[in-house]
Amino acid sequence: MITIDGSEGEGGGQMVRNSCALSLVTGEPFRISNIRAKRSKPGLMRQHVTAVEAACA
Repeated sequence: MITIDGSEGEGGGQMVRNSCALSLVTGEPFRISNIRAKRSKPGLMRQHVTAVEAACA
């Protein structure tokens, strides 16, 4: 499993989308912690959850 610290760098939704895409291509599971930690509203927003759900469908 690949572990990603979402508080590093920009740490936004693009990190979620890229991680999800790479996981699908490589078959390697991933875990992101502290996603969007530096934002005024940390955590996944609805559009990020929707992107992950669409990728899993």
